[in-house]
Amino acid sequence: MEVGVSRLFFSVEMFILRRYNRRRESEVVEVAILQIDFNKIEAMTFPGMNDGTGMMSARMYNDDSYRIVPTAIHPGGSIGNHKQMSGDDINYIISGTGRAICDGIEEELRPGVMHICPKGSEHSIINTGEEDLVMLTIVVKK
Repeated sequence: MEVGVSRLFFSVEMFILRRYNRRRESEVVEVAILQIDFNKIEAMTFPGMNDGTGMMSARMYNDDSYRIVPTAIHPGGSIGNHKQMSGDDINYIISGTGRAICDGIEEELRPGVMHICPKGSEHSIINTGEEDLVMLTIVVKK
């Protein structure tokens, strides 16, 4: 399905975990735990994100605090140069090869590498291989 970047689909379950303080068993601390099932999020495919090239596919979760996006940049594709405004952009490479350019500094991307573009910086990501460049992108909004 081809959709615009602004159209987001997500499925989230919130849980409340009750923990008791070991020192004072009467005290209860509530902690919200976020579980995101990306299998329930509709996949989006779109061309040239941020004036990049080729195609990419993603399943995107987006709320007031986080943007979490399993992404595949298809061969020949790229995310164009853009300024990171909402928070640090953290990209963990799962498979494939590519390169990132952040504020003019080029980095090689391969499985096990994490590219971090700090808030306020400009970056682009390019798939340089013959297979999908698969990554998990996390933005903690600041």
